Amino acid sequence: MSTSQILLLGAVAGATIFVGLPIGRVQNASVGLRVTLSATATGILLFLLYDVLAHGVEPVETSLKAAVHSGGSWGDFVGLAALLALGFGLGLLGLVYYDRWMARERAKSLLGPGAASAAEFEPSWIHGMSSASWLAVLIATGIGLHNFAEGLAIGQSAALGETSLALVLIIGFALHNGTEGFGICAPLAGDSERPTWRFLLLLGLIGGGPTFFGTLVGQAWTSTAVSVCFLALAAGSILYVIMQLIQVNARLGHKTLVAWGMFGGLVLGFATDFVLTAVGS
Repeated sequence: MSTSQILLLGAVAGATIFVGLPIGRVQNASVGLRVTLSATATGILLFLLYDVLAHGVEPVETSLKAAVHSGGSWGDFVGLAALLALGFGLGLLGLVYYDRWMARERAKSLLGPGAASAAEFEPSWIHGMSSASWLAVLIATGIGLHNFAEGLAIGQSAALGETSLALVLIIGFALHNGTEGFGICAPLAGDSERPTWRFLLLLGLIGGGPTFFGTLVGQAWTSTAVSVCFLALAAGSILYVIMQLIQVNARLGHKTLVAWGMFGGLVLGFATDFVLTAVGS
């Protein structure tokens, strides 16, 4: 299979994320629907956190076993372990501090009468975003980092001549990404302002586009360190988003429905992963 065909299929695997995005334009959604979507998104992201960490830790453990039992390099283990820790910290804490900065920027635009500052009149896309829209962007960002790592797996498999494995990964990731669109738009369901198609397109590009670019990088250059780094970044950012969604779920109430939604999201995530494993075995 040619490079162009692999890249095209990698793009298709990422594009399936658009399947679930139109749900974000549903207005006047009932509380039950909002709770279900939010809780299901939380469950899907919990699975992704597990999946990303499992794949990120695997090469670190492999290098450790090689150093202990096969005379491998301890430097390789220390380097990969450091990348895993630093990437996870950057993904999690970077979003924490960025969110704090954004909150201060929003506060500037909400100064009371008589306290106007120049910052109030500075144009900024941040000020115009609702909290639901911003959370959707964060979810798309975390999923995008995860999908870049998936693209790396596709590209590296093709680069190593394992075309059948690359095809299996493409099919599996395409099925999986089809569920992620619902997770991205969960905070937007029932929002007071309906998101534009342009905004939904942006969310899809943030979440699904990295699959193509990961395939491109993986096809041209194989690197365990790069893969570990992006998996760690994805894990940290996904954990931050889960923390935000848990707060949303708590505010919405309906603990029983939240529990069922999270359970359903986890089952959906593991089910698509099992399909991928079965097809590849």
